[in-house]
Amino acid sequence: MKSSRISLIEVYRNLHWYWQVIGVALLAVFSNTVGAQQDPPPAAAPTVPVFVDGEAQIVPGFRNRNEWIRHDLFVETEFDSDGDGKLDRVHVAVTRPKQTDTEGLKVAVIYNTSPYFAGTGSTAKEHFWNPRQELGDPPPPREDPPAIGHRSLRPVISNAYVDEWVPRGFAVVHSESPGTGLSQGCPTVGGPNESLAPKAVIDWLNGRAKGYKELDTDEEVIAYWCTGKVGMIGTSYEGTLPLAAATTGVEGLECIIPIAPNTSYYHYYRSYGLIRHPGGWMGEDIDVLFDFINSGHPDRRDHCICAVRDKELRGNFDRVSGNYNDFWAGRDYLNQLDKLTAATLMCHAFNDWNVMPEHSYRIYQALKEKGVPAQIYYHQGGHGGDPPLTMKNRWFSRYLYGIQNGVENDSRAWIVRETARRSEPTSYPDYPHPDAAPVTFFLHPGGNQSGGLRLVPHDDTCQEKLVDDFTIAGADLAQAATSDHRLLYVTEPLTDDLHLSGVPQLTIRLACDRPACNLSVWLVSLPWTQSRRITDNIITRGWANPQNYRSLRESELLEPGRFYELTFDLQPDDQVIPAGQQIGLMIFSSDYDFTLWPEPGTALTVDLSGTRLELPIVGGAASLSRPTGK
Repeated sequence: MKSSRISLIEVYRNLHWYWQVIGVALLAVFSNTVGAQQDPPPAAAPTVPVFVDGEAQIVPGFRNRNEWIRHDLFVETEFDSDGDGKLDRVHVAVTRPKQTDTEGLKVAVIYNTSPYFAGTGSTAKEHFWNPRQELGDPPPPREDPPAIGHRSLRPVISNAYVDEWVPRGFAVVHSESPGTGLSQGCPTVGGPNESLAPKAVIDWLNGRAKGYKELDTDEEVIAYWCTGKVGMIGTSYEGTLPLAAATTGVEGLECIIPIAPNTSYYHYYRSYGLIRHPGGWMGEDIDVLFDFINSGHPDRRDHCICAVRDKELRGNFDRVSGNYNDFWAGRDYLNQLDKLTAATLMCHAFNDWNVMPEHSYRIYQALKEKGVPAQIYYHQGGHGGDPPLTMKNRWFSRYLYGIQNGVENDSRAWIVRETARRSEPTSYPDYPHPDAAPVTFFLHPGGNQSGGLRLVPHDDTCQEKLVDDFTIAGADLAQAATSDHRLLYVTEPLTDDLHLSGVPQLTIRLACDRPACNLSVWLVSLPWTQSRRITDNIITRGWANPQNYRSLRESELLEPGRFYELTFDLQPDDQVIPAGQQIGLMIFSSDYDFTLWPEPGTALTVDLSGTRLELPIVGGAASLSRPTGK
């Protein structure tokens, strides 16, 4: 019996263990079944561009610079500008968010192209043209500058714009212009390849052109990460190239923001038949600019110097006269706007005496007539100066990501007023101000001291004389109480603020005692204020060659003593002249900072009865609270 009892206890224990195992197993099965019916943990949301109030925002997932994908490549163009029998390839660099690889994200592109990325040449005066040149004579020779040291920048060409736009969900692309840096080809300074090179890059971004990993291989690089939407931006020469690309009508270039762009090489180096240098670059001409950017591979430079600089540029630019010709016409983008469809925000400064404010004005006016979405932003400073970030952001968000922020319905013109920050422009219906009307002012005797600038003509015929002397700076002439080297005509002190908006125009009747002379005109605000910058005293300027009184394409020697009449525009402006100031018209001959420097002594005689100044005044003549001239 004892042995049977022990066996029953063991059986019980075994059964108890058995049911524990079964229970655990059933619990496990039940738990797994219940778990299978629950939703899995939520996956991380994709990182995408975010827009608030119509503007792209900085996204945390795009901010880490160390995670950006950076690489370079060479895009094949449709031209052979270096004559080696092969299509040129241009060097391109890409900076894009990592999500374009890790999450399959496609992004729009901000594109900046330049001839400056690989370094620039000499600025020594012996490598520029000597302005000591008699009018109508061949120029003294200039020395060739030393070669630019060749630089290979890989894979990063530039960091411009990357910190501003990659964190907002854009890719940033840079490229080197033909014949600069690692790009093949020749610099042409406004030639067709400068338009077709960025076109090729945009075609590559849209899958229509080929990109290669190296210059001399066929391993392709594809822009699988790009939406195909491209916006271009840049300043000065880098502002010219977006306009150049847009003139090709390339599909995918949706908008451009040219800042202080040179839109015509004639208007950059000439003015109404006069050889005129860009402010701050005395003696520069189009061949000098070629040498300044000729940074391509040394093996190609000799060919480019011979074929482009010496044959094409020097063979056509005519430094004896300032006549317009087909060469200059081919480097004027105003003549090439037929295919342009990209929305355009032109940006400039009214005191830019390097690339004058007319460059943006003339394109803006043409695009309005053409019906292309266009706006213009002007500030009161000097060369360069971006518009506010919010303005750029609205443009890129609207045209590259399709955000309906209404930017195309914003005011056409944005002008930074005299005391405002550049980031705080005032909006206007248009530029020039729609309420501006031309008001004609006439000259009254006394110009060697201070003659009158009045709304009524002088009763009698009167002629006044000045003698050219380039050695006297314009600012000194404007401040002189009396001078034989300029004629100055001023209004009465303004009783109210006067708003000028638009393009002043001068009609002048003059004679010269020699076959040629320079003609320079400044519009100034007086009294001259020493504590302010010189540009604060200068309202605007203009230059012209009396030899071109009939035509810009043909000049003729002046008959000494004979009077000639010519009409020309001064640079556009938008400025409020404060009450108490006087507006002064200063007429002189050689402008030390801009024109050639002929031997002093040429005498100019101005017929006051045949000379008049038109000023674009907001409110017209009625805005003058009392007639100026009584």
